[in-house]
Amino acid sequence: MIELNSDLPAEIVPLSWLIGLWEGTGVVHYAVGDEIREHEFGQRLSFTHDGLPYLNYTSYTWSLDPDAGSSQPTNASPHVVETGYWRLSRPSHDGDSGPGMLPGVGPKPYATAEEVETLRNADGGFDIEVSLVHPLGVSELYVGQIKGPRIDLATDAVLRTASAKEYSAATRLYGLVDSKLLWAWDIAALGQDLRTHSSGSLSRVE
Repeated sequence: MIELNSDLPAEIVPLSWLIGLWEGTGVVHYAVGDEIREHEFGQRLSFTHDGLPYLNYTSYTWSLDPDAGSSQPTNASPHVVETGYWRLSRPSHDGDSGPGMLPGVGPKPYATAEEVETLRNADGGFDIEVSLVHPLGVSELYVGQIKGPRIDLATDAVLRTASAKEYSAATRLYGLVDSKLLWAWDIAALGQDLRTHSSGSLSRVE
């Protein structure tokens, strides 16, 4: 049974351990043919909520100078940014807002911990949906599961503009280990099959 924090919408309680600001470092290691592309970066990742049944997500990274000896973004080169939304995957109801600016009709669904508990899947976790947008013409829709301190995601759809680089699929793994947020991201891009791409280790910023 999940415990309901009265400050949170019931639907985001299973995701609530993500909420906050995280900062740390990571590395890109991606094989394109016979070439290995490696790159160290710093990262600041944020999960917030605004009273609605989803989490707002932003990730900002900057290139690290291996000789600088600092993981801070001061005077560093901006690298990659992404933004999006994380939510439980469940049927839509009349009480949900949308499409567009249309308000919901009737009571909000899944407003209590007991109602959210009915969404547990056969594995004991919760199915989730994650929508991410990249500024260089790529949008991703992930589906997966959150089970306690572990999240597994795989792309259900990837949308690219005509100007975007080739990118077709991805998986992401997140885990809370010894109070650190660890993640790994595999991608299929630039004519390659799905393979190791990047990973990071982040600590919560109080």
